[in-house]
Amino acid sequence: MGLAPPNAIRSKSANEPSPFLLPTRYRTAVPFSPTLWRAEARALFALAVPLILGNLAQSMIYATELVLLGRLSADALAAGSLAVNIYGPFMMFGTGLLSSLAPMIASERGRRAHSVRDVRRSVRQGLWVATSITIPSWLILWHGEALLLALGQDPALAAMGGVFLKILMWSLPAYFGHLVLRFYISAMERAFAVFVVLFATVVVNGLVSWALMFGHLGLPALGFIGAPIGSTISTLFLCFGLATVVVTDKHFRRYRLFGCWWRPDWQRYAAIWKLGLPIAIMILLEIGVFNAAVFVMGLIDRTSLAAHAVAIQIAAFAFMVPMGISQAATVRVGLGFGAGDRGLITRAGWLALAMGVGFMCTTALTLVLFPRALVGIFLDLNDPANAAVVTTAVSFLAIAALFQIVDGAQVVGAGVLRGLHDTRWPMVYAAVGYWVIGIGIGITLAFPMKMRGVGIWLGLASGLAVVAVLVLVRWMRREQLRLVPDQR
Repeated sequence: MGLAPPNAIRSKSANEPSPFLLPTRYRTAVPFSPTLWRAEARALFALAVPLILGNLAQSMIYATELVLLGRLSADALAAGSLAVNIYGPFMMFGTGLLSSLAPMIASERGRRAHSVRDVRRSVRQGLWVATSITIPSWLILWHGEALLLALGQDPALAAMGGVFLKILMWSLPAYFGHLVLRFYISAMERAFAVFVVLFATVVVNGLVSWALMFGHLGLPALGFIGAPIGSTISTLFLCFGLATVVVTDKHFRRYRLFGCWWRPDWQRYAAIWKLGLPIAIMILLEIGVFNAAVFVMGLIDRTSLAAHAVAIQIAAFAFMVPMGISQAATVRVGLGFGAGDRGLITRAGWLALAMGVGFMCTTALTLVLFPRALVGIFLDLNDPANAAVVTTAVSFLAIAALFQIVDGAQVVGAGVLRGLHDTRWPMVYAAVGYWVIGIGIGITLAFPMKMRGVGIWLGLASGLAVVAVLVLVRWMRREQLRLVPDQR
């Protein structure tokens, strides 16, 4: 059963405001009520859990591909990793751009609890946006081998990576289509359906890729190209799985999402770009700074590079939890924003921040108390050949403890601001925090100060801390900044 819409007084006036204009009149703030805070905590938690599980399942899909490629050969793993690093930014750009649908749909539901037309039009234009970014992405990915060569990669690996991309690129429309449906389902607060389909996709992806690569289940052994074919098939399964949910589930059928999909709504199409483009750029800025850290680690030595790979994987796994909380916060804050319910906005935002930072404090404590055990998941601690990497990775995890707390704060902070349709300034904060402060401090500490890899990690933590402080200050000043308009 879906969660009930927020308790808010909604206008029944025939002169409904445009769905893209910020509300100009908010109800009197509700006095502090423990009952309301407990109810919001339950609603937020119920929405966040399936989103977190879905994020973990999504990460498992790509981890499975890399594990299978590693079993095939070292060259296959290297070429596949290169191809995924080219493909990844296109995926993440689409994820950021289309994630604007969640706060848009949530605010439409908050404004009118049973809005059908506005929700349907937002989803329809989301599909239009997905199509718009697919075609130029194809044109670039088709020349993946040339891109890898331009980046100075080994010609043989670049050729293999180019073939990988020419197959994998055909999964992009299905991937973007699944994002539209995923954000719609999440904004409707029925995210468990997303988790179920994603979990099934993990199984399908592993089974199909394994069979195609190694010739099982009566299929030919395609070797290296079996991986992108399997990934494309599983992405199609993911998209059609979610499409099946929205056309068969009684809670979604009445929206008739695919009816008259060819009709344009240029105002709404532009609104998705206006709200989503800063989110997409912010995500690319964050991905870019971590990719840059990998290259800088490679300039230091192989030990630092290997230790960084281990430490960042541990941090990335933990990051799935605050990211899911952030996605839930966007929806819950968006509901309050559309309804003009200042109390709901406050409760949802602060509870999400408490949950996200609280979980990451627990993670930080785990990193401090059990660093060698965590590193042992990836490396044999008893192998003398791994001693230097283990020692370096443990030193990185000590800094990662601080890294975890500020990373959780910044991602949840950005999520609550998205619920208020505030995305432009967080993008600016990311550019300054990651690329000016983070990289600047990291390079200075690593080379002139001779702190090497530890310096890079301190720089990353510093950049995340700056972004976290800036987004939290903006959240606390939301009324002065008119993110929540003054009452009239």
